[in-house]
Amino acid sequence: MQESSESKPDFRIGQRVHSSGDPCRIGTVRYVGPVQGYSGTWVGVDWDNGEGKHDGTINGVRYFQARSERSGSFVRSQNLSSGISLLQALQLRYRGDTTKEEEDEMYVLSASNKRVNVQLVGKDKIQDKLSRLEELTSASVSYLGVSSPGVPCDIGSNVPNLKELDLTGNLISEWKDVSTICEQLADLFALNLSYNLMAHDMVGLPHLKRIRILVLNNIGINWTQVEILKQSLPEIEELHLMGNKISTIEPASSFAVQGFDYLRLLNLEDNCIADWNEILKLSQLRSLEQLHLSNNSLIRVFYPDDGMMHELLNGYDSCEESHKPFQNLRCLLLGGNNIEDLASIDSLNSFPQLVDIRLSENPVADPGQGGIPRFVLVARLAKVEMLNGSEVSSRERKESEIRYVRLVMSKMQGNSKELQWLHPRFAELKVFHGIEDEKPLVGAAGPQKMASGLLSITLKCVGASIGEKPSLTKKLPGATTVGKLKILCESFFKLKSIKLKLFLQEEGSPLPMLLDDEMATLTDLGIGNESTILVDEES
Repeated sequence: MQESSESKPDFRIGQRVHSSGDPCRIGTVRYVGPVQGYSGTWVGVDWDNGEGKHDGTINGVRYFQARSERSGSFVRSQNLSSGISLLQALQLRYRGDTTKEEEDEMYVLSASNKRVNVQLVGKDKIQDKLSRLEELTSASVSYLGVSSPGVPCDIGSNVPNLKELDLTGNLISEWKDVSTICEQLADLFALNLSYNLMAHDMVGLPHLKRIRILVLNNIGINWTQVEILKQSLPEIEELHLMGNKISTIEPASSFAVQGFDYLRLLNLEDNCIADWNEILKLSQLRSLEQLHLSNNSLIRVFYPDDGMMHELLNGYDSCEESHKPFQNLRCLLLGGNNIEDLASIDSLNSFPQLVDIRLSENPVADPGQGGIPRFVLVARLAKVEMLNGSEVSSRERKESEIRYVRLVMSKMQGNSKELQWLHPRFAELKVFHGIEDEKPLVGAAGPQKMASGLLSITLKCVGASIGEKPSLTKKLPGATTVGKLKILCESFFKLKSIKLKLFLQEEGSPLPMLLDDEMATLTDLGIGNESTILVDEES
């Protein structure tokens, strides 16, 4: 805290501000007034990035309650900025001389919340063409301290052709200001308001009738506000709501969310949804093709049958108008949740159109946590064409299904009902691929059966200290254990005093699978013919 008598404009409680000279350091005014032991007026700020000095308490006196123990600090008013207008920001970014660093900061946020640099046509053309604001069709004024629309008529007259606007990380907090901006930009169809802490009071409901893509990541919105905002979004096709701590979906007048007639993509990643019943409330969105739910807290997934949907919708006016749940959903991203059970995996087959699925970073899909490897996922998911971001080719599907059937045959004992319950696709795949039950090795049939059971395995050395060695292809019995294979590799590659570890390289999987169970056989692991095993050294 520094003494100063310089006079600056007043600030109000709840106002969004940034540090003078640093529009990326943003906070909310929580106190304006005197501080014991210091002269003059001070502004108490709760900083968004949590980098302050205290929690609003100085020398035992509490002046405000900050969000965390060290997110608050007291600042002189001359060291804070209340921001600039949208037009001022546009002129600053596109009419002024920009440095290379500033140009690198011109970006929009993709659907996965990653920065994508705005493509500039070149320094010489920027000054010539884009300095004429009326020719701008796409603009990013992220982290420039925009706090207001300015004079409304100035926006439309200066940037009449603007179609895409990125306002990420500014000081806008009132929905009426968003409304004013959109009213002035007749061609605007994509708007990014991420990291603007928007007011919970939806006063001045924005006119967003032409907006088709709206990004509201990390703005503090809840689903009740989304329901209100929905009335102003009749043409919305993409809605991004990442990082808003949403835990419940609260429809306005029914069990299921209604409206959003043209919504194709809904992004709810990085929220706090734990109960799949909340997601079922989205099942009646007829145009929904992509649902992003990665990094929530979901523990299971299931597809509701007709009886369940009737029960869920019972008592609501929309009951007789219900449609098949998730009838057009093609992409479901579930990475980074807490899904553990195979029933959740199998239930994905019931979604009518689902072909693109992400399950990475869930216990059920992580062999290191007792989950199943990629080939089992492919085999159990009958319609998947894209799994964890990698295409499932027809060859991978065939090989995965055959390996899966042989794996089940090597492990399963018990009645057919139990088999069908644990492995719903087993019988179907066994017939489809013409796989017969293995018969006991007796008499002269023994050698032939043994030969037919040999697997062609390619062994490839990848360890740094092993040195370059040509790959070897060997015929091995399916009963060969991982421990036995390590011993064989020592002999094949003439390796001494090197402790080995083996990995299975799977088609379509970005990382090889560690084979760490010394007693497991190749058959147990579902390793099929023409597989590749990487030979590495223990670190």
